[in-house]
Amino acid sequence: MTAETMPNPETLRELLQIAPGDAVAVVAPETGLTLTYDDLRREAQAAAAVFASAGIKPGDRVAIALPNGIPVLVCFLAASFAGTAAPLNLAYRQDEFTFYLDDTNAKLLLVPPEGGEAAVAAANAAGIPVFVVNTVEGRVIFTDGKTGATPPASAPSPVPTPDQIALILHTSGSTGRPKRVPIPHRNLAVSAGNIAAHYQLTPNDVSLCVMPLFHVHGLVASVLATLYSGGRIIVPGKFNALSFWRTVRDHHVTWYSAVPTIHQVLLARAGGERPQGAESLRFIRSCSAALSPEHMQQMEQVFGAPVLEAYGMTEASHQMASNPLPPKERKPGSVGIATGIDVGIMDAEGNLQPAGTPGEVVIRGASVVKGYENNPEANASSFTNGWFRTGDQGVIDEAGYLRLIGRLKEMINRGGEKISPRELDEVLASHPAVAEAVCFGVPHPSWGEEVAAAVTLKPDMTATEAELLAFCRERLADFKRPKKIHIVEQIPRTATGKIQRRAVAAVFA
Repeated sequence: MTAETMPNPETLRELLQIAPGDAVAVVAPETGLTLTYDDLRREAQAAAAVFASAGIKPGDRVAIALPNGIPVLVCFLAASFAGTAAPLNLAYRQDEFTFYLDDTNAKLLLVPPEGGEAAVAAANAAGIPVFVVNTVEGRVIFTDGKTGATPPASAPSPVPTPDQIALILHTSGSTGRPKRVPIPHRNLAVSAGNIAAHYQLTPNDVSLCVMPLFHVHGLVASVLATLYSGGRIIVPGKFNALSFWRTVRDHHVTWYSAVPTIHQVLLARAGGERPQGAESLRFIRSCSAALSPEHMQQMEQVFGAPVLEAYGMTEASHQMASNPLPPKERKPGSVGIATGIDVGIMDAEGNLQPAGTPGEVVIRGASVVKGYENNPEANASSFTNGWFRTGDQGVIDEAGYLRLIGRLKEMINRGGEKISPRELDEVLASHPAVAEAVCFGVPHPSWGEEVAAAVTLKPDMTATEAELLAFCRERLADFKRPKKIHIVEQIPRTATGKIQRRAVAAVFA
């Protein structure tokens, strides 16, 4: 796909109209369930009519707590047509669901037939209606969570506008609560087009989606870019290293995108031998965390496909830069060249820097959001002269390749999961024996970073590490909770009395 041949959809509904109706759009490999583009359009529009009949209007949030599969794809599209999709991690605990449902002002919650108990409990306590989502003979169906009745679809299928907020996600920094990022249809369509163009995706491409579909990575790169190109999406229920290469072989997968943790698992299991099926891969994409040059080289040697490291974030509707396809140069340790937007380097005073000068990575373009929702303080600090400040530190060379050299923000990056340490601080600090808590990331060979914490206890109170770990286990999803908690007399501080997480991490790493 080239710039000359690219369509120009402005909404996800228009994006879904690009491919021929009889082309295969999505396949669930475990069941063999297959939807053509006509099927996917029909199911998404029918579900959107159900949501509209339930009172969902543009701007209303539909919380989606579903595992990967065809139902979550249909519901994401339908929610973006009728209102705004608000995907959530099904692994959240009830307290976390309570926060996210309240913070997004969700008007409806979608859950699977099994496994959504914590989400349902949170929704029931908040008085939010719940629809249970299932599939019957290829059709996505809904039942009322309280009555078991089938909700009506009396309203016409909504037609979204380019500026309607299609998707809302949370992003976390080292301070404050998670911030809401509202992403309009136009941004998602532009981003999907940028990705499709950069990787020259065609209707012959087959994408294997192994990233969770409550993240912008999986939703935009693996799904929307493929739909934009008219290609085929293979969407298993979850990443499974045992069946991965069999799925690649059986469905002639031409590319997949994942975090380095997944690549490392696959590399370790390969044992130096090229897996059967890998010969169909046109390229492998890595994003959401740093990929070491060593792992990139090993992957290319073993899997026999070029590995393209990319750079994305929620506020950019995902991709900002990526290494290009051969024969153009791939630079190990670099996240590549800008893809459809402007990427620059800025100093602390807001001055753009020349090539070779390090500074903060800044971006601007049609896929970049205009701001966080109801957060003027964050918006004031995040935008300078029309550029969005990413909080990452980097340098751009003379050829335009960006290399990231650090994070200004202190968020924890666990295998691509961005975790707000402030949120974890607050959970630990709510324990009756804890006086102060500081969470931070420590190096981990597989995840990149793992969560740890240092706490002080209140006078005359006691608590063991095991007790605090159990306390977190009840209140935090597994990927968020600290795996090591240091109980200390005092938490290290700077000379001015401030806590710097990286300095604390250095003491306990």
